[in-house]
Amino acid sequence: MHLCLGTTPTVQQTMIFDRLAVDAVNRAAVTLRGASGKPINVARVLHLLGEPARVCVPLGGDTGLFIRQRLEAEGIEHHCVDVAAPTRTCVTIINRCDGVVTELVEEPAPLASGDAPRMLTILKQSLTGARMLILSGSLAPGISDDFYTQCCAAAAAAGAAVILDARGEALLRALAARPLVVKPNRTELAATIGKSLASDAELRAAMLELHERGAHWVLITMGRDGAVLGDGKAFWKIPAPQVEAVSPIGSGDAFAAGLAAGIARGQSIPDACRLGAAAAAANAMVPGSGVLRPSDVQLVLPQVRVESW
Repeated sequence: MHLCLGTTPTVQQTMIFDRLAVDAVNRAAVTLRGASGKPINVARVLHLLGEPARVCVPLGGDTGLFIRQRLEAEGIEHHCVDVAAPTRTCVTIINRCDGVVTELVEEPAPLASGDAPRMLTILKQSLTGARMLILSGSLAPGISDDFYTQCCAAAAAAGAAVILDARGEALLRALAARPLVVKPNRTELAATIGKSLASDAELRAAMLELHERGAHWVLITMGRDGAVLGDGKAFWKIPAPQVEAVSPIGSGDAFAAGLAAGIARGQSIPDACRLGAAAAAANAMVPGSGVLRPSDVQLVLPQVRVESW
């Protein structure tokens, strides 16, 4: 069982336009509405890859109820926390004529002081027998920067490995708990350590810094530029597979899910990154967020290579 936890779920509305005109009335050719946010995306992709997964997120209001209903309809196991704050809605706009994807993000509402302890209680109950904990996303207002650190400590006590996809102080503090893999993207890493990371040398130095602070493996995703991986001794590069992309939203989450699935199947971290990269590419081939066709993963997987860097 993989546990997927985060504090900022969302209802994701994807609107596809044949041709989008600024300062005009635009009518969508297709509109999709589903449950999303990083932990939900990770759990869905794991589910589609045939891996058991459970979601733990705070949900509130009518939008929170909608997410529960969608999770149930998709057969994704969930143990969520009821909160007073309504769950947010985010919108992805896809312009078919030029392929431009625009994301409109509603910031999450603050959570109450008792919400984080209730999530930790559920997490500890769910960790029995779990192989992997995937922690994903920014922390909602009202949640301490130590929250992911506490989650990592609970996972370590239960013998579960951790993949941490976070940024900023929440990431830096959690490094002391020795997560198996940390997975910020390049922009998030630059903002976290306060450096531009314009060169490969700067990027390697930043990755080494995260390793020295406690991460066993550091994986940096870079969108169309693929990803890079390091363990403090060696570095690898995973070029992005060439696919006909529709929307990249959720591809980082799909990468995390593929990585977790590969690890669960006994693969080394570099080899598991091949499945992660294939899942990320497959996610980009369809509209929506954290959605893919398993057949696309198998189609793309032979293209993925891991190179010394």
